[in-house]
Amino acid sequence: MDWFALQKKAHHEFSERVAAVDDWSAPTPDKEWNVGDLVRHVAQEQQWIPPLLAGLSIDEAQRRVDPLGDDLAAEWHTHSTRATEAWQAAPADASVQLSYDTVTVLDYLREQVSDVTIHSWDLARATAADEELDDDLIEAVWTVFEPQRETLEASGLFDSPVPMPADAPLQSRLLALTGRDDRR
Repeated sequence: MDWFALQKKAHHEFSERVAAVDDWSAPTPDKEWNVGDLVRHVAQEQQWIPPLLAGLSIDEAQRRVDPLGDDLAAEWHTHSTRATEAWQAAPADASVQLSYDTVTVLDYLREQVSDVTIHSWDLARATAADEELDDDLIEAVWTVFEPQRETLEASGLFDSPVPMPADAPLQSRLLALTGRDDRR
């Protein structure tokens, strides 16, 4: 899989949903966040990517991450562009220090593509936008999350998996792994 190309697709998917936002206070499938909180979270994650890929430590990178402004759509586009540029310049096998471990650029990229992809669906659901995500993204993110099936909920990052029939579409099964139910 070309995770660098998938990163661009994930950002395109999220950008399309950001363009559909007309109520920043609308609820999202992430029970603790409204639309503004969700977009802020994803944009903030993108802010960290350039300094971390440049080899900075978490502490050093944190000094380069400024609070986001009020125009969350503009903030998303700015930080999405900067993150995309940083991914394109980073060697896939270089090391990146994250809060929980030191990983390769490729491992960090897979994590970030997965996060943006799942949150694209969250934003689509919250804004009544098209919920169908790119098939290549769904297949790729499945390869990240399915092997972690037993540990996703324990991570504290996801709700309990939702029971889903084995013959459900892959997107539905992927979302179910992360505690989301696209049938409602």
